[in-house]
Amino acid sequence: MPKASAKTVYVCQSCGAIHAKWSGRCASCGEWNTLTEEIQENKSAKKKISGSKSNVETYRLSEITGDTSYRIVSGNSEFDRAVGGGVVPGSSILIGGDPGIGKSTLLLQQSGLYAGEGFMSLYVTGEESQTQIKIRADRLGIDTDMIDVACLVDTDEIITALNQREYKFLIIDSIQTLKSAQLESSSGTVSQIRESVSTILDICQVKEITAFLIGHVTKEGMIAGPKVLEHMVDVVLYFEGEKNHMFRILRSEKNRYGPTNEIGIFSIESSGLKPVSNPSEVFISNRSGNEFGSVITAAMEGSRPILLELQALVGGTTYGYPQRVTSGFDPKRLALLLAILEKRQRIPFGDKDVFVNITGGLRIFETAIDLAIVIALVSSLEEAAVMDKTIIIGEVGLGGEIRQVPGLERRLLEAQRLGFTRAIIPGGMKLDKQALNKIHIESAGALSDAISLALA
Repeated sequence: MPKASAKTVYVCQSCGAIHAKWSGRCASCGEWNTLTEEIQENKSAKKKISGSKSNVETYRLSEITGDTSYRIVSGNSEFDRAVGGGVVPGSSILIGGDPGIGKSTLLLQQSGLYAGEGFMSLYVTGEESQTQIKIRADRLGIDTDMIDVACLVDTDEIITALNQREYKFLIIDSIQTLKSAQLESSSGTVSQIRESVSTILDICQVKEITAFLIGHVTKEGMIAGPKVLEHMVDVVLYFEGEKNHMFRILRSEKNRYGPTNEIGIFSIESSGLKPVSNPSEVFISNRSGNEFGSVITAAMEGSRPILLELQALVGGTTYGYPQRVTSGFDPKRLALLLAILEKRQRIPFGDKDVFVNITGGLRIFETAIDLAIVIALVSSLEEAAVMDKTIIIGEVGLGGEIRQVPGLERRLLEAQRLGFTRAIIPGGMKLDKQALNKIHIESAGALSDAISLALA
């Protein structure tokens, strides 16, 4: 039988689509200059419709035994929260983030914490030297013989290193530097990332080694490489935050062993990243008081309510087209809320520049902060301040109605714990009045009612 021949294909480094010939633009994702040449084996074998093995062992779900809830807890409360209460042995965790955001620092800190619990880690780096890792460890106060460092990029060498000692954790920094000898393409290509990660995850699952994989991100904020990479791992985390802010947020986008959308919040200090155990108090601690354009609201990040300050600034435009600038908030959502105010409340913003900021560097995507954004806009426009110790929560519909939001009672309990005495919320919500006996609750069914209550 003749040997299968190899053929040349062109693979998009953005989405992984395969093309028969080169093109300046990927026909699948529309990105420019992302196609690279790769050699692919031409597999012409006939598709099998029957298995080659005579017997395969299966298991009844009810008969499977073992402690399926076992997790390794590091002691870093915010990291453990983000991964669902601790890492599961043998799981794979992918962490993406902008350059310099602190991914390597975070995982080196975690290695030190796991070392304190008696677990060995192998830190594999393809971007730094052993000396650079040691300098960072000294800055973080990590001095242990439970962490091994190796400057490797070849997957066969990494597997050999894993077989030399009994490791419990593996850190790969980063997956874009990995290279498999089975492929001829260069490091960082879609095929190399897919093959290298698959090979390493296979041995980690067999040896029950928890693998942390650091990934670069594209300009859109997505992890570089094939999308299938996020399906291969068990947990996908994004480490985010503005470089000029003192906080970093570790956000869970996927978790096979726990809830998604959980976040861990860290503050940047000279000794490394420190967990913020009470983020609500931190994010509103610098608020000066009764200033127009400033409103306190509560957002749900995973299972945790977080109080934060929204700031809006409205002023006359000096350009032909008014500016709409946001920080931490969806600009399209802002345009929608402005349209509702103009149509339903007859409040003109067409000749006004509008700036909206969520303090602390957080990015909030849920609609429960709609009402707070609207009140902050009107407050800035009319230069009328919202009463101090007031929290505003609610979603705004296209008709100007105030819609109910999930987890309202948990948000109000957090506000009450921090000393807030007044809340403006959607009408029709059933709440435990005994538990919320220290906060005065006012309901609003329409946008006009909420504005009147907030700015009275």
